[in-house]
Amino acid sequence: MNAIEDNPFRRAWSALGDELLSEPEGRPRAILCISAHWMTRGWWLTGMASPRTIHDFGGFPQALFDVQYPAPGEPGLARTLASALVQPSDGQALGLDEGQWGLDHGAWSVLLPMFPRADIPTIQMSIDVARPMEEHLALGRQLAALRTQGILIVASGNTVHNLRAMHWEAAADQAYDWAAGFDAQVADLITRHDINGLAQLPASSVFARMAHPSWEHYMPLLYAAGAASESAYATFFNEAFQGASVAMRSVVWR
Repeated sequence: MNAIEDNPFRRAWSALGDELLSEPEGRPRAILCISAHWMTRGWWLTGMASPRTIHDFGGFPQALFDVQYPAPGEPGLARTLASALVQPSDGQALGLDEGQWGLDHGAWSVLLPMFPRADIPTIQMSIDVARPMEEHLALGRQLAALRTQGILIVASGNTVHNLRAMHWEAAADQAYDWAAGFDAQVADLITRHDINGLAQLPASSVFARMAHPSWEHYMPLLYAAGAASESAYATFFNEAFQGASVAMRSVVWR
């Protein structure tokens, strides 16, 4: 609902989009989005010219199902990336999906507030959730070169994501101790630019099991962190929670 409701989270994403478009470099040439909601065997890129808007959820108001995000794809760039990037698991090129997927709500729910005109070519990359954290980070490091080519990397997930524990009446400044604890550990590692520590945190944190009953919403962070250079600095926004068990912390590396 953050995609269509007027709330602080949506306004912060919108402000970030305006800021990026106003920078001297101009608007991004293209967007590569890694979403928690496209889970595959191996890694894939969308390669169609017109990716469809996927409504991969249920039980929400019709207004959310009515949302369309008709951003164009860029098949040529997708083919180039698919052949240039290497799957850490086996050294093979990435797969190219030319018709099955599109842009799921992990992608468009963030991109819609940021770039409402939907006129920036957008490619989505899947996540092989069966692979260890270090491999997600390794693929993220391969994306670093894209930052110098005018390609914006958007990783959509959550530093804490436990829907089963949500307390719907909780305020934005309320969180379970384990949720606040894990989110704080993530923030500390990002601040210290301990990118390897981010990959190791799921196995080392006492809060891990409650913070993420499954890890697909944490993995996107590793791609963005891996793509950030050693000289990049991180800033946070949306440092709040929903339902006490979903952390909305967002980070920008420049």
